Amino acid sequence: MSSANERSYTYEDYKETADWLLNRSGQKPKVAIICGSGLGGLADLLENKTVIPYKDIPRFPQSTVHGHAGQLVFGQLKGKPCVCMQGRFHYYEGYGIATVTYPVRVFHLLGVETLIVTNAAGGLNPDFNVGDIMLIKDHVNMPGFSGVNPLRGHNEERFGTRFPCMSDAYDREMIRLATETAVEQGCSSFLQQGVYCNLGGPCFETIAECKMLQSLGVDAVGMSTVPEVIVARHCGLRVFGLSLITNKAVVDYSSEQRANHEEVLETTRKRALALQGLVSSLLAKI
Repeated sequence: MSSANERSYTYEDYKETADWLLNRSGQKPKVAIICGSGLGGLADLLENKTVIPYKDIPRFPQSTVHGHAGQLVFGQLKGKPCVCMQGRFHYYEGYGIATVTYPVRVFHLLGVETLIVTNAAGGLNPDFNVGDIMLIKDHVNMPGFSGVNPLRGHNEERFGTRFPCMSDAYDREMIRLATETAVEQGCSSFLQQGVYCNLGGPCFETIAECKMLQSLGVDAVGMSTVPEVIVARHCGLRVFGLSLITNKAVVDYSSEQRANHEEVLETTRKRALALQGLVSSLLAKI
């Protein structure tokens, strides 16, 4: 599988997949939503749905993680044409970083202008509680420090510039609208803003790693999202990100707490409706 892991794609590869999806769905989405662990219920809000399993889509990888359905859902949400990824791809699944981010460039060629990314994350900020929703204002790309970056290699100018800016990765106007929407929805009491950091996974973080990330100003940590954001910004897409704080990161050696995926999914189930309401109401405003 090693050669497949490190494969690269041409502009024509992305275009072929996009054209296939346009023909199959008959829809041109303006918004793409990537649903994190247990958050696939966002796609259930869509009307006039067309569901396409990943296994049927040319060159699409398969999601192997519990809590990720593994299908694209096209439809309308609050009058906006959308496509939802019910299940994303992760580096820890064994995929190369170009494969993890493959769908984002396909979305760009479908006509998508805004990408909404959601994830389940561990809370590092001591003021955060389990069940909080964090608006992502910035990120730390930890794998990128060692060169694991989806833009590494040949730059396709038809997607974007060789050296894209990342200081404006997360759209500030959408963050403002989401904050306003949270007040209207009655969920501002558990709304936060912060910095998200992605690590390679699949193991959860050690106590020492959590302490280091806290010292860097990281508020939440997970195993996804940032690669897709980088590729989206390279393509010129507007990006809005949400982290659902599903567990508190362990930073005390005397603690008996242990992070586990079941806890992540259970917390997600309890807070999913609030997150779905926030995203759908936000879409009505953009």
